[in-house]
Amino acid sequence: MSRKMELELDRFQVVLVEPETSGNVGAVCRAMKTMGFSRLVIVGRTPDYFNLDQVRTFGLRAQELFDKAMFLSSLPEALADSILGAGITRRRGKYRKYFSLLPEQLAEHVSQMQSGTVSLVFGRESDGLTDKELSACNVAVHIPSSEQFPSLNLSHAVQIITYALFREYSPPRQIFQSVDQQRLSGLSQIVTDSFDEIGFFKQNEKDEVGRFFKDIFSRSGLSESEVARLIKMFRKMAGLTRHRPR
Repeated sequence: MSRKMELELDRFQVVLVEPETSGNVGAVCRAMKTMGFSRLVIVGRTPDYFNLDQVRTFGLRAQELFDKAMFLSSLPEALADSILGAGITRRRGKYRKYFSLLPEQLAEHVSQMQSGTVSLVFGRESDGLTDKELSACNVAVHIPSSEQFPSLNLSHAVQIITYALFREYSPPRQIFQSVDQQRLSGLSQIVTDSFDEIGFFKQNEKDEVGRFFKDIFSRSGLSESEVARLIKMFRKMAGLTRHRPR
């Protein structure tokens, strides 16, 4: 991960309101670390509430996030320096915001905001955030899930939200570039010409072999980079034959 991206993700803090199990807190640390997040705030608990062995076991080498976490007594205190507080909740109701964003919508919205701390607020494993706690946040965020079993584990929810943000701030990767039939015909021609140079054909079969390879290449969904590599390999093969000592 680049230094620039580190700085961009460092604006986020994951806020856990009264988490109930040490294992889940450890798993949250692991979820955060895999996505490049490092700022953890725990509200309504003190360090001695948690079993450190369980935090370490479920954290799997991410316990340092717990070790340097901030422990605060109230949610308003945790949100005091934030330019945005996002309450992650699946529950809807009269006093639970007028609308709720998807994780991807939150990521896009935050990426367009000025610099400053953004708090991602998660509630208790048993019943999530209260109406008052969600009211303290600026926006609600929900993770779509099955109506038959809509409740996500705390660490899973953290993983999904931080993943959406990680993707938003990640530099774009090389896009798959497909090739057209003319390019594939050229590749097939180079393949058969290379076979011809090494004396592969014993009868008049070059055209049939060319059609055979073109059909295979068409079904394979090759990218431009793969075509270029195949051309290089077959030309090298033919060149080795030309330079072989007689």
